[in-house]
Amino acid sequence: MEALIVPAVIIIVLFIFFFQIIPTGLWIQALTSDVPVNPLSLIGMRLRRIPPNRIIQPLIAARKAGLSDLTQNQLEAHLMARGDVDKVVSALIEAKKANIPLNFDQASGIDLAGRDVLEGVRAFVKPKVIQTPMVQGVAQDGIQLLATARITVRVKIDRLVGGAGEETIIARVGEGIVSSIGSALTHNEVLEYPDKISKTVLAKGLDAGTAFEILSIDISEVDVGKNIGAQLRTDQAEADKRIAQAKAEERRAMAVALEQENVARVQEMRSKVVEAEAQVPLALAEAFKNGKLGVMDYYNMQNLQADTGMRGAISESAKRDSSK
Repeated sequence: MEALIVPAVIIIVLFIFFFQIIPTGLWIQALTSDVPVNPLSLIGMRLRRIPPNRIIQPLIAARKAGLSDLTQNQLEAHLMARGDVDKVVSALIEAKKANIPLNFDQASGIDLAGRDVLEGVRAFVKPKVIQTPMVQGVAQDGIQLLATARITVRVKIDRLVGGAGEETIIARVGEGIVSSIGSALTHNEVLEYPDKISKTVLAKGLDAGTAFEILSIDISEVDVGKNIGAQLRTDQAEADKRIAQAKAEERRAMAVALEQENVARVQEMRSKVVEAEAQVPLALAEAFKNGKLGVMDYYNMQNLQADTGMRGAISESAKRDSSK
């Protein structure tokens, strides 16, 4: 009896180990889906720490969609390279249904490059619309215009690796809108014919070097903004006014300085006159002392000065009377 128990325990342990190592349900599902899978390969996935369902389930979906060239090794290699196997397989399935030429190497390369390959396939089948932010432009008459545009693009599968993204498309279209508004003579011209902006921008080939093909550019909204020309003229006038005020203040300061200089000169001259007048009595005293000037000479000089002063006063009075 004991001899039978030991082999039975061993068989049970091996049976449990087999079902723990090999996902039997997944293996059976693969076999019933015409996807032959070697049980040893499932064990190898376990050892490489690859979840078997991350490989087998997408492989079954690919076989059901008619992708017979897809292999288990390709999916394992892509998963180990930190790729999204489910997204790549889904993109291949949708590309096959839409008759888009796309193979696994292209799809996996796009995915590993950081682009959403599934979204790219869907955007090729159904073009997507990109809304630009508000773009500001100024017409030649100085009126500011605010415009937004809707850009309809189709993804180019062969440009997803290395091609510029949506940000480049938005930037180029915004630059084209600003240039088109700036070339308009008046803002009314833009408001009356906004489609001119679309045609002008579309003709520039803005999708060169990008992962998209621009199908159409539609101006969705145009609003009138500020009168930039008038504001610039006002600012210029204010600047000219400040310059004129600064020059006037400079001239006033120079005049004040000149006046102060003249006052200083007059005061200096007065001080010299006072100093000279102070020397007169000393000179007279010296003349009296040396006998060069007599008393009568001094009185005659005083009379002469008084007569000269009187004549000057009479002359000034006559001038005032004649002016009246």
